[in-house]
Amino acid sequence: MNGSNAGPETVDSPSRCPVAGRTPAEDGSSPSYGDLLRLDDLLGLPPRYTDLHDEELFYVAHMVYELWFKIVLDELERTRDALFADDAPDALYSLRRVGVIERVLAGQVDVLRTISPGSFALLRPSLYQASGIQSVQFREIEFLSGLKDSRYVERGDLDAAERTRLRRRMAEPTLYEAFLTLCEKRGEPDLTELLRAETPASDVLAVAEALLDHDELFSTWRARHVLMVERVIGAKAGTGGSSGAQYLRSTLEKRFFPELWELRTRL
Repeated sequence: MNGSNAGPETVDSPSRCPVAGRTPAEDGSSPSYGDLLRLDDLLGLPPRYTDLHDEELFYVAHMVYELWFKIVLDELERTRDALFADDAPDALYSLRRVGVIERVLAGQVDVLRTISPGSFALLRPSLYQASGIQSVQFREIEFLSGLKDSRYVERGDLDAAERTRLRRRMAEPTLYEAFLTLCEKRGEPDLTELLRAETPASDVLAVAEALLDHDELFSTWRARHVLMVERVIGAKAGTGGSSGAQYLRSTLEKRFFPELWELRTRL
């Protein structure tokens, strides 16, 4: 779909175009790049509540975060299913993709840092009480990764569908529970001994390291986000009833897989 490589060639079209139910064979055409991506809809999504220059960037950045969160959730679910199925290679494939995306998430903080404190001060009243802490997909990532907290399920700002999603995540097995199942199936319950090897080759250990990559990269994103918030609003309270940077700093010690970190201490 890269426009720079566009040429006269055509690609096989599906029997029915996903855009407006159009069937290419019926009208003699095939869906375009813009049709498939629904660009008319997509580019019309960023809201405009003010005339401020930075408003569109602010909303687009957060929309992109939510799109990436969706892919991360899909890949973490795939990872969990693969671990339960004793399929370490498939789990590693998905975890490596998650890691690449999480580097993108951390890098995207730099985009938000281009909003000056003065500009955000003008934008902030239009946000009312909306806040990133209300992101349900973010909480789903935390829950699936092992950081379950029922307090978020009972928040008053959730709608019925969002509450149902979080309750489902609370009841689901976590990545670490799936990993322990893999260890049991492989007969390798003691990861400490695997770590002692100078050149460890176990795919169980490779999965453990990939899980730690996920943990570390998510923590890196948290840290960069805190610094960005401090540069923009300082120590002010955040929207949505949070304490702003103070609350965000309190999350920096969170770990998805404390047991895997503890293994290093035992060596």
